[in-house]
This record gives sequence, structure tokens and C-alpha cells, in this order.
Amino acid sequence: MKRSVIETVLGAVVLAVAGFFLAFSYKTANVATGNGYEITAHFAGIGGLKVGDDVQISGVKVGAVTDVALDEGTYLARVKMSVDSKVRLPLDTAALISSESLLGGRYLSLEPGADEDFIQPGGMIEYTQAPQNLEQLLGQFIFSMQSDDNSNAASQ
Repeated sequence: MKRSVIETVLGAVVLAVAGFFLAFSYKTANVATGNGYEITAHFAGIGGLKVGDDVQISGVKVGAVTDVALDEGTYLARVKMSVDSKVRLPLDTAALISSESLLGGRYLSLEPGADEDFIQPGGMIEYTQAPQNLEQLLGQFIFSMQSDDNSNAASQ
């Protein structure tokens, strides 16, 4: 009988600690509570951007990517994002997909413009830039180096 009481108390302690860690992780994870508004942007390529990735302005998280899909009419990637309702974005805001590091990890960076009118909920960001493809840039660099070597050899 004494052993079952100890097991019960120990089980209650384990559940209390698990509840504490759950509450702590929820609070520190900065989970969106739905107090933002949704806007859309179209990109020629998204380079691994996915649902749940951060939306940032000047390195500060202001929202999250909520949906990524192909626009069947334009064949562009349609990215929907939720932005904090406290953040008002000018109409000439630009959206860029950036890398967190060389090893990967993407986020959507917003660069507000100077327009006096603001994007309304459900609106669209007109100015977008797809991420740079590192492999393609390296290929162009190598090809340009080979072209320079060939032109130098031909002139001698």
C-alpha cells in the first residue's frame, strides 16, 4: 500500500513538471494567436520557403507564412502570410525570400516603402524578389572564368 502511494505521488510530480514545460515552451515559441491579417505575394521561385517560416522586417518577426501554393493562372508561387495587426505595410512594400544561413533555413523579409496608403487585409504585395540560387551563381562564375581564360588564350 505504501508503495502505490509513492508511485502515485511520483506520477503526479512528473505530470506537473511536464505541464510546466509545455506551458513554458508554448510561451517562448511565440505561437501566433490569430491577431494578424493575411496578405499574399507571388514569386517566380520560393527556394524552399515553407508554411510556418518567419515573416520579418529588419530582422524582427512580424508574422508567419500560412500557405504556399502554385497559382494555376500565372504559374507563379503564391505565398500567403499572416502579419501582426499592429504592423501597417505601405502599398510599395517589397517581399524578398532570404536565407538564415548557408546551410539553409528560409524566411520572408519585408521591406516597407514610403507610400502613404497601406495594404489592406487580404491585399497583395506587388514587388517581390525570388531567392538567389547559390548553385546557379557558382555555375555562372565558373563559366565566366572559363570564358576569360579562352579569350586570353585566343589573343596571344
